[in-house]
Amino acid sequence: MGNARSDECVKENVYPFSISNKTSIRIPYVVSGRISISAVKYSHLFSSSFSGHILRQFCTLEAFELEKKSDIDGNDHVDKVYKTVLDYSNPEYKMEEALDKLGVELTTPLVVEVLDRLHFEEKSAFRFFNWAGHQEQYSHEPESYNKMIDILSSTKYKVKQFRIICDLLDYMKRNNKDSVPIEVLLTILRKYTEKHLTHLQKFAKKKKIRVKTQPEINAFNLLLDALCKCCLVEDAEAMFKRVKIKVKPNADTYNILFFGWCRVRNPTRGMSLLEDMIKMGYTPENFTYNTAIDTFCKAGMVTEAAEFLEFMKRKGCTMSSPTAKTYAIMMVAFVQNDRMDEYFKTLADMINSGCLPDVSTYKELIEGICLAGKVDAAYKFLEEMGKTGYPPDIVTYNCFLKVLCDNKNSDEALRLYEKMIEAGCMPSVQTYNILIVMFFKIGDCDGAFETWNEMDRRGCARDTDTYSVMIEGLFGCGNTKDAIFLLEKVINKGMKLAYQKFDAFLMELSAIGDLHAIHRLSEHMRRFYNPAMARRFALNQKRRSMSLRGK
Repeated sequence: MGNARSDECVKENVYPFSISNKTSIRIPYVVSGRISISAVKYSHLFSSSFSGHILRQFCTLEAFELEKKSDIDGNDHVDKVYKTVLDYSNPEYKMEEALDKLGVELTTPLVVEVLDRLHFEEKSAFRFFNWAGHQEQYSHEPESYNKMIDILSSTKYKVKQFRIICDLLDYMKRNNKDSVPIEVLLTILRKYTEKHLTHLQKFAKKKKIRVKTQPEINAFNLLLDALCKCCLVEDAEAMFKRVKIKVKPNADTYNILFFGWCRVRNPTRGMSLLEDMIKMGYTPENFTYNTAIDTFCKAGMVTEAAEFLEFMKRKGCTMSSPTAKTYAIMMVAFVQNDRMDEYFKTLADMINSGCLPDVSTYKELIEGICLAGKVDAAYKFLEEMGKTGYPPDIVTYNCFLKVLCDNKNSDEALRLYEKMIEAGCMPSVQTYNILIVMFFKIGDCDGAFETWNEMDRRGCARDTDTYSVMIEGLFGCGNTKDAIFLLEKVINKGMKLAYQKFDAFLMELSAIGDLHAIHRLSEHMRRFYNPAMARRFALNQKRRSMSLRGK
């Protein structure tokens, strides 16, 4: 009977449940190497008992248990690898070392399954794909190449960023190679430049500019940037050393690689590359190095950031000197790490070098110091600026006050307000607006009314924003009577409210059912906003709410 069954199998060319050394995928019926259509069509009709009957007919129970165990182990390996990739996806983590320690035997189905789970994490997916390709007992097959290319080209943004990488992967897949020869790489870069970077040549031709650099360098920079953003800086620099003989690098090439080393928290390699860049006669960009110092500080590498700042001072003649932004980043890092001596030394260096912070830099500096709980250090900064002939003005005080109010530090905010008056700097309407917002945030309505009355005592005229924040705060604390009273004042004065505020106040009035106030406010605002604008605003708000639903 067994021989008859065996002969029948040979005639139909149907192979029973089998386990491949390469894969753990279970195939119900295979006809000439392909899945039978009838098996797929009727597979959902097989009950567990009927399936067990077929299994007992076509294979032994031992083979079935072995295959079942193989499937479970395969899923466990996929889960382990996927979890490791996610846990070590940050640039500063050594994902490759963590994956090596797993000791999982790679197969094409396992790699494809992990890539499928990482479909929306394209950078981590490519980092894992690159690691898998370097393993000795594994090589990528067309299926894994196709999955990786699909991930890197699933959106327009990804296509723009990873198009060259996709071309390289496609070449490796079609030619069954593990690497790309330099000549082939140059050909791919040249084709990409001719197809996608023609605007550069057109602009140069129109302006009659003689371009001294090779066109391929722009495409090569895009390729290096994509690799660095995937934390594959080692591979990017290795490729750079191979190609720089054929394509002369420019300043952008070095900037990309340097920022890549900063991304993976390796300042030593970054500094070495920076020195090579300066020897080549290129001037680094200040923005890149400010970002690099900020990256070091956030990673806790404050000492390395300080050494880099000193390097910028020494090489000030050949590279961008430190700006107020650079000093501000370092000062905040010193305060946060309780290194106050170095903070004051950096402050003195900034003042002596003539780098004065602008409004945005000043706000960032004060905010960082206050968040670290060192408010006295912020006052010391004000004093030092005053001693050097740059006393704080109303803009400076307002920046400081806004930081304190945003953090709901009412005691320090009032203390700063008194210091302003003592220093002879009269508060502006923005000062009082900031204080009113703070008092309503902390639930102190009396403090807001006191600030409102203080404006009368100081002779400070209220603007539209003052009325808006006051009315909004009164509605928020449930004082609708005073809020409606102030709305009447706004209408009588003929003030134009911002449309967002107008819409918010109508909603509040609708909630309490005051039809008279709704009619009065609507008629007043009709003078400033037409129905078309109201409809456009409503549609914009709807689009915004719809776009936020998926986040």
